[in-house]
Amino acid sequence: MAEIKTQTLDSYLRVIEISRDLASTLDLDTLLDDIVRAAADITRAEAASILLYDDTARQLYFQVSTNMEEPTMRGFIVPLDKSIAGWIVTNRQSVRIDDAHKDDRHFSEVEQTIGFETRSLLGIPLVTKNKVVGVLEVINKQKGRFTDADESMLSVLGAQAAVAIENARLFQQSDLISEFVHELRTPLASLSTATYLLLRPEMSREQRDQIVNNIHTETLRLNSLASSFLDLARLESGRVQFRKTRFSASDLIYECTDVMTSKALETGVQIRVDIPEEMPLMEADRDKIKQVLLNLLSNAVKYNRQNGSVIVTGTFDDTDLSITIQDTGVGIPDESIPHLFEKFYRVRDHESKAGGTGLGLSISKQIVQGHNGRIEVKSKMGVGTSFTVHIPRSTKLQPRNNESP
Repeated sequence: MAEIKTQTLDSYLRVIEISRDLASTLDLDTLLDDIVRAAADITRAEAASILLYDDTARQLYFQVSTNMEEPTMRGFIVPLDKSIAGWIVTNRQSVRIDDAHKDDRHFSEVEQTIGFETRSLLGIPLVTKNKVVGVLEVINKQKGRFTDADESMLSVLGAQAAVAIENARLFQQSDLISEFVHELRTPLASLSTATYLLLRPEMSREQRDQIVNNIHTETLRLNSLASSFLDLARLESGRVQFRKTRFSASDLIYECTDVMTSKALETGVQIRVDIPEEMPLMEADRDKIKQVLLNLLSNAVKYNRQNGSVIVTGTFDDTDLSITIQDTGVGIPDESIPHLFEKFYRVRDHESKAGGTGLGLSISKQIVQGHNGRIEVKSKMGVGTSFTVHIPRSTKLQPRNNESP
């Protein structure tokens, strides 16, 4: 009995310690990782996880866990009406279950996805200012069953965690929104000037047509900026669920180069594909990887020289499938390379050609990292630039389709 009291006291002291740490952390990923590790520690559970709740979309999704690979489960949506976590959110009540498989609310698809069996579970709602921000779960008590003391300590931790999560989210959103608003100023200023000029009676028909064309261009840019901003916000918050399938990497490469061919021909840029006869199947979200490749190809064409070339190559080893897009453009200064994937960053020497949002590379990096991959860049001024995307490969080989162009 004395040993149990000592363990309980130690756990409460641990809660106080972690609460102080949470109050000083504004990085959301670091914060969530600290919370789940502390939760598993104080309740002596095999694992712990946090699911965040998006009140606007009414979606509950995995964000972090101590026992899963992040790319596998991050963003995995759990149904509100057919899961224990969903019940916790809907009813705003804690749940303590000794045998999860005997509970009708148990959502077994999670186990099938990560290969981790849930036997017992203790879950609490994360609530701040009468708003549910998520669910904190501890899974599989190491010895015996979850107790009243476990639930009490987890509730104390959860109350502190909910406030910290909301603060970190607001900080993250305010930072991103301030950057977004800053980027809006240029196209909005152009639109304001253009509409003012349209009202001037001395404007000729030809001048008015040119102004209308400029308004149309800036409107398209605003739409693109808004879409890219939403994409990035979802990726950074972990609300994007990657829908992985197995597909032919070769077919995807040719599909992307076909899309970019007409744009390349406008400046005489030639696109060439050089990939092996056999490429592994890629196991990823096809639409998202296509988005990455199209962005890199678009940049390779846009920042190329007149009558330049773009070469797309593919390689693979035991672990990765790699796709490289190399251009013969002006190159990127060494001092700019560390900043390429920052939001809204543009290389100074490229600004005259920039018509994009400044978010494409940042979004591409988020997508690749979400697949447990990486993206590399090499560049030499006056020679060109290459971007290489590395994605963990599937084990199956896919023969190249000889009918592809």
